[in-house]
Amino acid sequence: MIIDSYDITSEPIIKLENFYGEKQHLVKKCMVVFSKVIYEYMLEKFPCRQIAEVRVCNGNIPVWTLPYEGETIAFYLTPIGSTLAAGTIVEVNHLTGASTFIMFGSCGSLEKEATDGKFILPTEAYRGEGLSYYFAEPQDYIKIKNTDKLAEFFKERNLPYVQGRVWTTDSMLRETVNLVNKRKEEGCIAVEMELAGVQAICDFYGFELYDFLVAGDVLIEGNYETDGLSAANHDLDKLFLALQIAKNMRIEGR
Repeated sequence: MIIDSYDITSEPIIKLENFYGEKQHLVKKCMVVFSKVIYEYMLEKFPCRQIAEVRVCNGNIPVWTLPYEGETIAFYLTPIGSTLAAGTIVEVNHLTGASTFIMFGSCGSLEKEATDGKFILPTEAYRGEGLSYYFAEPQDYIKIKNTDKLAEFFKERNLPYVQGRVWTTDSMLRETVNLVNKRKEEGCIAVEMELAGVQAICDFYGFELYDFLVAGDVLIEGNYETDGLSAANHDLDKLFLALQIAKNMRIEGR
């Protein structure tokens, strides 16, 4: 049923103007932060200024800016999961004008030898969630368009990285042995919970997305490893790398 959800022949009934008024044009680049530890560090260590707020009935999401090497970069603490993370990006674009998004988070490794000690630059994401089918034609995988640009960035700085397919899932608790093996056979090296939906929505609205991941847990049959979860989620090296990406990536999109 989900593959019938892509409709570009009729107009949406609900528009963000109904909630926020006219679109704003305050910044061009924005970081999507998953770690509350990193988020609180940014608020404490940088001279941040709140410029907007995504309004949600169970708790609003402030959007901030910080100065970094001559750039003004927005950031916010995102909800987790494809639908919420992707939808928030659209609202942040409307509230701030940001059209280039740098997203960095953690993931589960499906190939320990390939990902150990390396940043993961996804090339495609398996669409094991629902939102992407409303914003992109139905197919199993969605291409991550800026992976090669990020690879050039990492290579120029001698940073360890690996490129490969990832699996976006809506259900961490249903990463079963058979499904893990199937995704691995298709070339997936990691599993996470946002990328397919976020890339689909960025493609649909013409935003630029730069995404990199760090593996925390390792999904191995009979030996699930969690030792690296805290570091993958909260290490500050990801933040400063994301800031450099935000500073160096050319503005595109609308």
